[in-house]
Amino acid sequence: MDIGDTPLWTREALQAATGGSLQGEPHSVTGASIDTRTLQPGDLFFAIRGETRDGHDFVRSALEKGAGAAVVAQGRAGEFSSFGPVLAVPETGEDPVLDAMRAIGRAARARSHAGIVAVTGSVGKTGTKEALRHVLSAQGETHASVASYNNHWGVPLTLTRMPENARYGVFEIGMNHAAEIVPLTAQVRPQVALVVTVEPVHIEHFRSLSAIADAKGEIFSGLEPGGVAIINRDNPNFPRLLAHAQASRAGRIVTFGEHEEADVRANRIVTRPDLSVVDATVMGVPVTYQLGTAGRHVAMNSLGVLAVVHSLGADLARAAISLAGLKPPVGRGERTALTIKEGEAFLVDESYNANPASIRAALSTLAGIEVTGRGRRIAVLGDMLELGPSSEQHHRELADAVRANGIDLVFTAGSMMRHLFEALPVANRGAAAATSAELVDAVLDRLRPGDAVMVKGSNSIRMGRIVEAVKARYASATDPRDAQLKAAP
Repeated sequence: MDIGDTPLWTREALQAATGGSLQGEPHSVTGASIDTRTLQPGDLFFAIRGETRDGHDFVRSALEKGAGAAVVAQGRAGEFSSFGPVLAVPETGEDPVLDAMRAIGRAARARSHAGIVAVTGSVGKTGTKEALRHVLSAQGETHASVASYNNHWGVPLTLTRMPENARYGVFEIGMNHAAEIVPLTAQVRPQVALVVTVEPVHIEHFRSLSAIADAKGEIFSGLEPGGVAIINRDNPNFPRLLAHAQASRAGRIVTFGEHEEADVRANRIVTRPDLSVVDATVMGVPVTYQLGTAGRHVAMNSLGVLAVVHSLGADLARAAISLAGLKPPVGRGERTALTIKEGEAFLVDESYNANPASIRAALSTLAGIEVTGRGRRIAVLGDMLELGPSSEQHHRELADAVRANGIDLVFTAGSMMRHLFEALPVANRGAAAATSAELVDAVLDRLRPGDAVMVKGSNSIRMGRIVEAVKARYASATDPRDAQLKAAP
């Protein structure tokens, strides 16, 4: 091994976990990767098979970039041995390299003494995972999923990357179909499992909202004996989630929300343009804290965060204080001050993804932003996907949320969002286009000083290109917090 950082994995550990043979002298393995575009020197490269490409096609490139070693199918190891160290794994299953990554992930979990948390939910799981990373990092080394690495390869990759000495581990677990969470939570084996909420997301693959609740409730099946199941008490599907938790090995069930019986209860939530203040009771202890991120939905999810902190036995007061420094990730509420004709405007980037619940929450947040002068509240919305036969109805019904939140102008991208556009009064219609690219100029040309504009849509609609265009033309060097404070009452 090269002299350097303490290796994440040794030759002996890799071979023991996979039953493979490491050929050649590996460099110090300090990370893990499945993508040569983001691979760092020292990463263990897994040549897994994607939907369109076979990772074995990139092994040579990975080794030339300084990969610690490449994990390959045994029958192909000879093709790469001259380029660097390779871990040849038995050819069992449909993808032996993915199986090997799962095996190493299980080994990482088995050797860990960390407090392990698993998070799922139709909306808000990534933001909640990031909030947990933020508050727990202030109390000890915390390992967490990168971005939304929450699927059949993201979860084992995140496990593989977990350092042996981590104090906390936070794992996001997602699904599009029933029974997808079961094998993932079995790998993570959380001591604490949190379901943020259940909403009509990916509903085209389910017969009902109750079926989605059942799929989310699968996360409790992986709980370690005596673990803690945390559930949103306000959600209409609470009884169904409770049944899943009661059927699991959970030793305790904790609820959160505004419901009078919630264990972690919000007594009062005050929202401001760039922050929220929450007055809560956490397991009988009064806690008042500030959130550095706006939005009532974020405040509600912060209750789940504190429920996790308490369940882990971490410092609750310290976590509450840490929440003041929480900032929204890119595409999930990031705010940018704009300068338009020597006046100020404001951009909220919610472009990462969209579904009916998250768009309603974003519109509510937009409603809370004060506009100045002739400024307007503007929503730029792209199609919501995977809503099944009810997709047209889900899009059209957003008109009620537009009206209720006092949104002045709406721009839409996509064939489904056109139904919303046509359901709005003419005075509220900005422009509609088939794609986000075709909508860019219309949005840029209509912005004026005092406006607050929010952009949101499903990933594949690429609403981020509108955000980029607005920033490129109008982004100012001013701290967006300054602009909001001027506008705040």
